[in-house]
Amino acid sequence: MNPIIRRELLDLLRTRTTTAVLIALAAACAILVLVRWPTGGVSDLSGARSLQVLRVFGYGLLAGVLFLVPAFPATSIVREKVNGTLALLLNSPMSAWSIYTGKLGGVLGFAAILLLVTTPAAAACYALGGVSASGGVGLLYAVLAAAVVQLTTLGLWVSGRANSADGALRSTYGLVLAVVVLPLAPHWFFQGSQGAVADAAEFLRCLSPVPAVMEVLGHAGVGDRGLGSSGSVVPRYLVFALLTGLGCALATIVRLGQNPLDRSRPAGVMTDDRSRKGRAARRVFFLVDPQRRSGSASLLMNPVLTKELRSRRFGRFHWIVRMIALCAIVSLGLSIIATSGALAWGSGAVGGAIILLQTVLLILFVPSLASGLISSEREGGTWQLLRTTPLSTGAILRGKLMSVAWPLLLLAVGTLPGYIVMATIEPDQFERMQRPVICLGVTAVFAVLASAAASSLFRSTAAATATAYFIVLGVCLAPFLIWLGRDAPFGHSVVEAALAISPVATALASADMPGFAGYDLLPLNWWITGSLSLVLLIVLVLRSRRLYRPE
Repeated sequence: MNPIIRRELLDLLRTRTTTAVLIALAAACAILVLVRWPTGGVSDLSGARSLQVLRVFGYGLLAGVLFLVPAFPATSIVREKVNGTLALLLNSPMSAWSIYTGKLGGVLGFAAILLLVTTPAAAACYALGGVSASGGVGLLYAVLAAAVVQLTTLGLWVSGRANSADGALRSTYGLVLAVVVLPLAPHWFFQGSQGAVADAAEFLRCLSPVPAVMEVLGHAGVGDRGLGSSGSVVPRYLVFALLTGLGCALATIVRLGQNPLDRSRPAGVMTDDRSRKGRAARRVFFLVDPQRRSGSASLLMNPVLTKELRSRRFGRFHWIVRMIALCAIVSLGLSIIATSGALAWGSGAVGGAIILLQTVLLILFVPSLASGLISSEREGGTWQLLRTTPLSTGAILRGKLMSVAWPLLLLAVGTLPGYIVMATIEPDQFERMQRPVICLGVTAVFAVLASAAASSLFRSTAAATATAYFIVLGVCLAPFLIWLGRDAPFGHSVVEAALAISPVATALASADMPGFAGYDLLPLNWWITGSLSLVLLIVLVLRSRRLYRPE
């Protein structure tokens, strides 16, 4: 047996976090099944109730796989590099293939145990009748197993190129979000049309596990706006997932075989030595000169804010300008594509598409920016230097939080051209989009405070980043699992109560997005999110004051 598999798997199973994850997932799946279990000794011979239970169980298990599995491979190789043990592995008699196989086997073994603890709930779905073991439950587990392989190899690929555990987690969750969500967007725009672009969009969506799971659970037509899709998604997804995993595995093995340690940085090429096209592209890319010397900081500015903005890569002005330009281009492109079908879709669908763009930006950037505000200082040993300064705890927290709020505000400004286009086409849309914009602001405040609170609770930035992503994704996106089961098995009141927790669902409902227009979520969601944000702020302040005290 490969010794790395044994070490990786035992190290994972011996931690309290892993035990808590296994127990929580098993309990969550059991609760989801019990919610729709027949009562009063009455059974449904048609199998409709069994299918409803399987849908709730399947969507919950998919969410667990997407949220939990990527965190473990993302830190597997980079942790060896940070601890200095990767050099020992590379200089051992084991080949790069054996090292990668051990890492992959350890994570896949844990993922197999993760799926194994959910089999009692799956057996309960099968025991209700109407669901076959091979075409229903068995096919669901086959799709989830392919998703585990896809996400695991993707996380190991990122881990082999990262230099820090928190950076690997940020990049991995960002790529997971891109793989799961982005392939669905072209199909949503071009479905029902003919041509090479529509065919490419149809095949592109097979990269995501979501359509495959929806097809297994009998929800293949949800979100198609009445337009059917050609072909089965499950076989294509299984092939694409395995090919993606194979490509990531080969790239990681080649990377390990090249001995990535003690590698000198490339000298680079001067701008004047590049071709004419290269110089023109570089002038556009470096719209603001990154080598320009920054001026002196104002005495009225918070010094912690200045330090954060000048030491963080995405805090520098030229990177912020690039992100604003990219958001503006994407927002305008989304508006132009969407408004071409506005008469058929309705203004709510167009506004909802822009809201989803802003939501993806918030979920992707906020935890990565705010989860290391305090934990990175403690992990790097610079928190002691902050404690020796005459700055108070409030001044430090204000500087830290403002360093995250400033880039987010500029990112929000970058998406405004989309709203301007919509308001120009339909003037009533401007007043209608005011409440969704407020909901997105509430989402940003909650995400910042949740990530900052996680940063104050953990000394490791990697643990703080994983916790921040879990909290933000759980509150903002987990209620959509209940929404997918609306009318069957969940009623209108249950779905409305679940969506009231998510500020993202509230923003979509306020924008009259199809599928959300019938739910009254305001002002209940503002009270819930505001109360959670207040609790997180209190935790952040109390924890920061405790850390600021002399030891």
